[in-house]
Amino acid sequence: MIIPWQALDAVTLTHLIEHFVLQEGTEYGEQEVTLADKVNMVRDQLQQGKAVIVYSELHDSVNIVPSDRFDEPA
Repeated sequence: MIIPWQALDAVTLTHLIEHFVLQEGTEYGEQEVTLADKVNMVRDQLQQGKAVIVYSELHDSVNIVPSDRFDEPA
């Protein structure tokens, strides 16, 4: 189930994004990228529709994933 990011309280959304950023292992190159910058990047992706928040009843978990995982085939 996709959860609209707008439906979450601002503090809850920030904590969810922080949790996601801290558990993922993406390389940002040789530059250090702050937690705040990473959070802002993910928030921008959510706002632009490039990522979505997904709740899994089966796993009772919430995750942020690329939105193209949910595109319908043409």
